[in-house]
Amino acid sequence: MGSERYARGASIVARLAFGDDLLAAVGRLAEEHGVTVGEFRAIGALQRGALSFYDQAPPDPRQRSFVPLPLDEPLEIVSLLGTVSRRDGATAVHAHACLADGRGRCYGGHVAEGCVVFACEVVLDQLAGPPLERVYDPTTGLALWERLSG
Repeated sequence: MGSERYARGASIVARLAFGDDLLAAVGRLAEEHGVTVGEFRAIGALQRGALSFYDQAPPDPRQRSFVPLPLDEPLEIVSLLGTVSRRDGATAVHAHACLADGRGRCYGGHVAEGCVVFACEVVLDQLAGPPLERVYDPTTGLALWERLSG
């Protein structure tokens, strides 16, 4: 396990625009406010969702991948938590969510591109400390924070 101490900085409060892609909008918000390391949470609703699940156990570990879970229907954001850092020199937004359909069924997983905002309120907290860069981790096959690799 690796760890680092970060101080909480400014909190940015925003309402995302109707029709925005959720991940792209949070990335733009972070860039507009100079947030290179942060955490965020959101509530609201989506016109449609896109989640995925990371398959950790295929027969061949080289086949690990994100399995898409497209949700082409209106959804409530029950819970959404994420981080902002860097990957390949660009803003990297990573989030997980629990989304509910009109019958109250919930779907959870990794937030993917294609979550289209209906209405969404976000609180983005800036964290002050060393930069965090996501790099490929051969053990998991994921892009994880480099400086916290232990």
